[in-house]
Amino acid sequence: MATALPSGNLIVPVIKSADQLNLVGLAKQVNTMADNARNGKLKPEDTQGGTFTLTNVGTFGSLMGTPIINQPQVAILAVGAIKKRPVVIETAQGDSIAIRHSRPHFCVPHHHHIQHTHLFKRKLILTQFT
Repeated sequence: MATALPSGNLIVPVIKSADQLNLVGLAKQVNTMADNARNGKLKPEDTQGGTFTLTNVGTFGSLMGTPIINQPQVAILAVGAIKKRPVVIETAQGDSIAIRHSRPHFCVPHHHHIQHTHLFKRKLILTQFT
């Protein structure tokens, strides 16, 4: 997660053991870390130990972005905006144009030494179409 500081800069505290938290637990951690960051109460260890980052470039209306990996983390997943788009709907009665929400664009820059990134990307692609 990234937090905007009063100075206009960003800081990226790490949510430890995020895989062990449910949605409510994650929300509580995000709020605690954001409050600590804005009030100057973060400790150095609060920004260390991350392995993988998620970022939402769609909040700015961007369809896609290329985020920079916060080293020594191995990868970062950027999710783009979901927008309404005209699409062609093919039916037995003929084609028609309809408005549908687009699927978000994903970008996964990663460190070239990690293995199995292709499996993660494949799962990500298959998940968005099911």
